[in-house]
Amino acid sequence: MKKIWFPSLLIITFLLSAIGHYGHWNPTLQFVISAIAVIFVAGFLGKATESVAHYAGQRLGGFLNATFGNAAELIIGILLVSNGQFEIVKASITGSIIGNLLLVLGLSLFAGGLKYKIQNFNISLAGLNGSLMILGIIALFVPAIFLNTHALQKEDESVLSLVVAGILIVAYLLWLVFSMITHKDYLADVTDDNEEQLAHEHEPKWSKGKSILYLIVATVMVALVSEWLVDTLDTFTAKFGLSEIFVGAFVVAIVGNAAEHSAAIMLAMKNKIGASVEIAIGSSLQIALFVAPVLIFVSHLLGRPMDIVFTVIELAAIGVSVFIAKSITQDGSTNWYEGLLLLAVYGILGVSFYLV
Repeated sequence: MKKIWFPSLLIITFLLSAIGHYGHWNPTLQFVISAIAVIFVAGFLGKATESVAHYAGQRLGGFLNATFGNAAELIIGILLVSNGQFEIVKASITGSIIGNLLLVLGLSLFAGGLKYKIQNFNISLAGLNGSLMILGIIALFVPAIFLNTHALQKEDESVLSLVVAGILIVAYLLWLVFSMITHKDYLADVTDDNEEQLAHEHEPKWSKGKSILYLIVATVMVALVSEWLVDTLDTFTAKFGLSEIFVGAFVVAIVGNAAEHSAAIMLAMKNKIGASVEIAIGSSLQIALFVAPVLIFVSHLLGRPMDIVFTVIELAAIGVSVFIAKSITQDGSTNWYEGLLLLAVYGILGVSFYLV
């Protein structure tokens, strides 16, 4: 029965969302329909990711999910940059980083921990993820400190932003070489001997080729529905009196990361915490070390230069998120209470941003 109704609702909600968008329906109605559609397309992407992860391994599967999920954010970011909406771009980058580190990872650890008392993943990977998160923080803090203390002149913003962006992109690309090629075995997945359910219960229903095809199709659907949903946010949030920074850092970020939320939680509940961590932390690292720097270069190519200087509020939010996430994941084991701690910090930041 499930095989029948899920694809049907997926197609119906997707088509209704498309008709509502291009038919210029009431923005509030569009928002509701698109929000429901996001749930189903995110579930579809989660299933496709799980199937790909079975063939490619948890780490590569998680990396593919993070990459496909962030492709939509990169496209939306480029559109916003071309319109000169730099503050919304930076707020959404902030929201994506803290959303993945606190909300996605927190829900994954909590949901997985309720089913499995302790879940383990590669401790070496945990340490390196922590170091990369700190690199991202340094790259954002240094330009803000040097420019806000007037140690550098205003005209130096572009040079510093481009240099920092270039260094981050090189560091991220070399991290992929290190983790996927030269030290692949060193960072291999951790599996438990008592995971009897992995032998037959969760055999993929799709072939390798079909899994990859569905992953691509699901990503395109997520990108489209997310864009349609974002288009309704201005009217919807104005109606409820929400601030621009809250919308960018939380509403847009949550919508943009809907697919990752779903996939990470589903995998954690099947004791594949390595893939969940790779999706959550890997996505944050990809945003900080690749997507944000690429947007800097794209803005210069479009003739509308954007700097890499974030506000104090955004830096504080990213800083505390990295601090608590690194503290919790550095030992390579997780439980439901650690997930609750991450969600608590997310709640604190959410209320703070809402009141700004």
